[in-house]
Amino acid sequence: MSLGSHGDGPGLPPIPLLFGILLALAVSVGLVWLVGGTSLVALAYGGALLTVLLTLLLAARLKTPEETAQLTQPDWAVTAAAIENRRRAVAIIDRANRLVCANATYEAWFGGQGAPHEIALDDASRKRLADAARQAWREGSAETDELSTPARDRNFTLQVERVGRGEDYLVWRFGERIDDKGQEGVADRIAGPFGALLSASGIELALVAPDGIVQSATPGLAERALGEQGGSLVGQEFVQLLRSDDRDRIFFAREGQQGTPQTLVHIPLDQPDGDAGAPADKAPSLMLLVDSNVGIGGGWQGSGKAAIPQLEALLSALPLGLALTDRDGRFLFANKAFLRAVEREEQGLPQFPSDLVVREDKPAIADTVRRFAKGATSSGDMAVRLAGDKEEPVSIGLAGVRGLGDAAVLLSITDSTEEKRLRRQVAQATKMQAVGQLAGGVAHDFNNVLTAIIGYCDLMLLRHTPGDSDYDDIQQIKANSNRAASLTRQLLAFSRQQTLRPVVLQLPDVVSEVSQLLKRLMGDKIEFAVRHDRELGPVRADPQQLEQVIINLAVNARDAMQAHAARSGKENWKGKLTLATRRVSARDVRKMGIDIMPADDYTVLIVQDTGGGIPAEHLSKIFEPFFTTKEQGKGTGLGLSTVYGIVKQSNGFIFADNIGGPDGRPSGARFTIYLPVHKGEMPVVQRSDDNEDAKASEWSGGGNLLLVEDEDMVRAVAERALTRAGYTVTTARDGEEGLAAVANGKTEFDLIVSDVVMPAMDGPAMARAIRRVKPKIPILFMSGYAEEQLRNEIDIDNMHFIPKPFSVQQINGKVSEVLGEQAKIDA
Repeated sequence: MSLGSHGDGPGLPPIPLLFGILLALAVSVGLVWLVGGTSLVALAYGGALLTVLLTLLLAARLKTPEETAQLTQPDWAVTAAAIENRRRAVAIIDRANRLVCANATYEAWFGGQGAPHEIALDDASRKRLADAARQAWREGSAETDELSTPARDRNFTLQVERVGRGEDYLVWRFGERIDDKGQEGVADRIAGPFGALLSASGIELALVAPDGIVQSATPGLAERALGEQGGSLVGQEFVQLLRSDDRDRIFFAREGQQGTPQTLVHIPLDQPDGDAGAPADKAPSLMLLVDSNVGIGGGWQGSGKAAIPQLEALLSALPLGLALTDRDGRFLFANKAFLRAVEREEQGLPQFPSDLVVREDKPAIADTVRRFAKGATSSGDMAVRLAGDKEEPVSIGLAGVRGLGDAAVLLSITDSTEEKRLRRQVAQATKMQAVGQLAGGVAHDFNNVLTAIIGYCDLMLLRHTPGDSDYDDIQQIKANSNRAASLTRQLLAFSRQQTLRPVVLQLPDVVSEVSQLLKRLMGDKIEFAVRHDRELGPVRADPQQLEQVIINLAVNARDAMQAHAARSGKENWKGKLTLATRRVSARDVRKMGIDIMPADDYTVLIVQDTGGGIPAEHLSKIFEPFFTTKEQGKGTGLGLSTVYGIVKQSNGFIFADNIGGPDGRPSGARFTIYLPVHKGEMPVVQRSDDNEDAKASEWSGGGNLLLVEDEDMVRAVAERALTRAGYTVTTARDGEEGLAAVANGKTEFDLIVSDVVMPAMDGPAMARAIRRVKPKIPILFMSGYAEEQLRNEIDIDNMHFIPKPFSVQQINGKVSEVLGEQAKIDA
């Protein structure tokens, strides 16, 4: 391809030619003068000849520019032929940015005959191209390797150079950039000279697609599988090339058992598109076949020393963790994937494989490596625990190899860091759920005991007045019982079975409510800072429970900072506690890649301290109940478990991590709480009317009560309390007795007071059966579980609830309240 260009205009004849013309003119005039004998004739002849010469010179001088340009225009066709290149697009432009010449590759890549600045690129690439052009005109050359099409399906490199006699042209050279993939080049190596070298030594390789089709193979593999030299296995199924006998030995299908057994090693490669999120089953695999006769009669035994570096180069390019040991079990080589899988990237490779595992597994792996190194060629795997991760076993594959010089055993291991992380998360969630169920059950049974203790204390206090010798002792028993009741509430909070009263609120308002209290709790040596993000979304939670979460985290942070200062021996230390709120969008959650947290909008509360961080071995245990690092008698181990339960019961998520310091060690701990943003409208707070009648606080009309409770001590104390309040009480030990008392019709009951969890027939089942006979009778449930949980599980109208443990005054007050409401309904 060529376009027009500018040329130079014509000039006068060269000086030697002009001098010759004048000399010839003078000689001819002299000859005429000698022949004619007169000077007049000679002068006339000379004048005429001079006139003709001047006319010819003037005609040449007056040629049109078009004719001159046609004579002096460069031949761009020659230039276009010189710049032809199938792998590089070349274009030439002039000072006016006009395309004057381009090769065929430029036209094929970019279409048409437009100048480089007219090529379709994304905005950033167009800017880099313009900058390169300005730099080339100014400095003589420029280059960039970051040009992309708008769809980013093609990437290019660019080199620009200023050329020409007057430096009036720019030469643009475009190259296509292809990102290297993990398995690129493997197919060519297998089918090339390196593959022939492996085949000559009894080792065959095949690159197999996920569907089992061979993509490339060593020349020797094709010859043994097909029986002909120069054949190709591309497009055939790999499994059809092999057969196994009753001892699971592998042979070539064409050779049968008359051939030599093969050792098969499966090596998965990385993703074909370089996408880490692509399914693993879309990646190709490398199949390694080692002949059992390798090493006999030369082969690799003779040339192993020279071939080992090439084998190590191939193994280094594979994503699977691979290592080689000698016959004594010493490591010879390990690729980066192997070092990463065994967490030895910084320390490097140890001397023996047994140095990688815990003490209990050292003899087993040492014996196994020696057996594979000195026995018959075979393969297998074993589970061991790495020294850096004693809880999670890993599987190490072993294969005996021969003819690889000093190498005798091939070890393989998969980097399962992500898999182990997910397994830990699932195990932790399962353990926390199981412990939560156990804690809820313990709290329920303990609440029954506390109900009896508190109830009997109340009954005894009715007979003892202040000043009595036993009064103070009874009060002390009751006080300690109430303290124990607070511990059961923490257990219920952890197991997410406590009663919450959620409202829609703004998180900064809750932080503001407790800020003054936190400043007093922190003391003078700890700076307290609060930061709030803008446009935070509202959340739905119990404000009192959120305050408990903040106080628990703040007190733990204070104790951690004080302990860190004591360990460091600092007397004039200063700590800092920071409370911050942030808004996190669903897009941000997806970027974080937290599998257990749905992609949604969240309002986040961050509690951060400068106490030196949490030890790594404790990070996975800090939310477990009764786990504490404090001294004996200074902590129950229920603070963080309570926090965990409240957050989870509020449909939120909590994570703990350490903040890295400048020296790489933790400089503090950080707790991050994610609460989902409430999507509905903000509720309007309704004020009660001043003229509204107050609810009745006491029922004085008496009544017949049916008390159903399987715990004898709880039933006895409740019966005595209600009887003293003027009620007629009929008791039953379980649901079946309670149903029978109603069904016989001897007594008309005004209220049924029942436990929830009972043997045989529980409280809800009994209530449903009674409602078939007495559809309007109210039911008051007693339970140590959460009211909200019970209401979700028990769908019964006119149902009321009183939590255990309760006092005599509380049970009497609740019964009178229910009977009072029922009287208003009946009226």
